[in-house]
Amino acid sequence: MGVTMDGTKQQRRGNTRQRIQDVALELFAEQGYEKTSLREIAARLDVTKAALYYHFKTKEEIIVSLFEDLTKPIEDLIEWGRRQPHTLETKQEIVRRYSEALSGAEPLFRFMQENQATVRELRIGDTFKDRMRGLRDILIDPEAQLVDQVRSVSAMFTLHAGMFVMQDLEGDPEKKREAVLEVALDLVKQAHEHARERD
Repeated sequence: MGVTMDGTKQQRRGNTRQRIQDVALELFAEQGYEKTSLREIAARLDVTKAALYYHFKTKEEIIVSLFEDLTKPIEDLIEWGRRQPHTLETKQEIVRRYSEALSGAEPLFRFMQENQATVRELRIGDTFKDRMRGLRDILIDPEAQLVDQVRSVSAMFTLHAGMFVMQDLEGDPEKKREAVLEVALDLVKQAHEHARERD
């Protein structure tokens, strides 16, 4: 879908910015973050280094911007979750939406897993941990037994594991995502029901 003549410059700029991010991630995955230069990113995009520079001055800026863009849905989800009643429906909806957000951010998470030193250096990990805590606090019933609190947190990590561990397994990616999601939803349901039984 092209931008119409009256389409805002912002929109077109946004597209270039996204292309830069995608191509940078591709190159980082192929040859490693350290070994990739801005010049190579520009070359693959077929733009001048100056054009690239207009959007990003450093590789670090590219990764940080990617991280912010791709984790924005997670931030929005936390905001939404905090306003909802603490029902099973809310928690399951959070797990569902989180699964979608993760699926959209998969190349970035792969980068984070493979470049842990860079992630530490850029403090991306800290921000991510804060977001995880935000989600955890919505999913957990503070009065629940420890084992059920663990179930709630495990629902999130089931989705993470699904992203990395399931990649190598045979099968349709969408079916795998559904299977992982089903397990995560089930964990949340068990935790929620146990907490209710104790009331």
